[in-house]
Amino acid sequence: MIHLFQARTYATQSGKKGGNGLVLTALAGLGVAGGIYYNQNQATVAPVTAAATPSPSAFDASQFKGFKLQKIEKINHNTSLYRFDLDSADHVADLPVASCVITRKPITKKDGTPGFIIRPYTPTSADDAKGYVDFIVKEYPEGKMSKHIANLKVGDTLEMKGPIPKYNWEQGKVDNVAMIAGGTGITPMLQVIRKVFDKKSNDENTKITLIFANQTEEDILLKEELDGYAKQYPERFQVIYALDRPPKEWSGLQGFVSAEAIKKYLPGPETESLKVFICGPDPMLTSISGPKAKDKSQGELGGILKELGYPQDKVYKF
Repeated sequence: MIHLFQARTYATQSGKKGGNGLVLTALAGLGVAGGIYYNQNQATVAPVTAAATPSPSAFDASQFKGFKLQKIEKINHNTSLYRFDLDSADHVADLPVASCVITRKPITKKDGTPGFIIRPYTPTSADDAKGYVDFIVKEYPEGKMSKHIANLKVGDTLEMKGPIPKYNWEQGKVDNVAMIAGGTGITPMLQVIRKVFDKKSNDENTKITLIFANQTEEDILLKEELDGYAKQYPERFQVIYALDRPPKEWSGLQGFVSAEAIKKYLPGPETESLKVFICGPDPMLTSISGPKAKDKSQGELGGILKELGYPQDKVYKF
């Protein structure tokens, strides 16, 4: 039995974000030209070949847009997959890794003035999926946005804006990735995992170890996909599951993520070319890495990771 911090009653979505900066995606115009070649001193115009037109991006970083809910797929007692239609059957999410979108719900404040509830969410559908975008959302009693999304009916719209850049994987690639995720905190991790193990990826040397904490076995999201990566890339991907309330026959970790578990499974602080990603609710971050700053920037490193000697520049809090 691993002795860990207090029972988790948190929401695994992040709080309000601010000052993250926005990425504007521009689509370049395409030109088509015929090449000219010479055969036996006779000029001939080569056949014109049209360049492939990139799929348009659905999200707009400069303004909120309404997206219609297409369908809801229940995953467990408090978690569902919500699929939203994009602008057309050809549009894609096209979010850089790693990034998210922010959702908005209009409200009336206590003083009678208009306001908004704003929360970030990371899509779980593939970036190149055409015509739709998926989100896995866990409903919490005190989760104002998660309850709002859970109450949506097919045909309703949700306002979204993005992408909101987080960690730039293309500029910050490393050979060793350690991940600690709680509940729906798996979603930004999945972005990085998919990017690394994509068939078009050139990240052949990157190794990823994930500790994924949940309350019960049925709460484990995307387990089939994660286990698939572990089976296909056994030398490069390992996933360790931790449950607060495990079944009798359970080979994973029991309880919350502890210093002992981190030392046993994750690359140590002395590892070169290392980044430790952590994503989960505030109590989890506080215990393992220290909280983010009030402005939602990274803040000072604290918690278990600091105690174990991990340097601040090797840890990233989603």
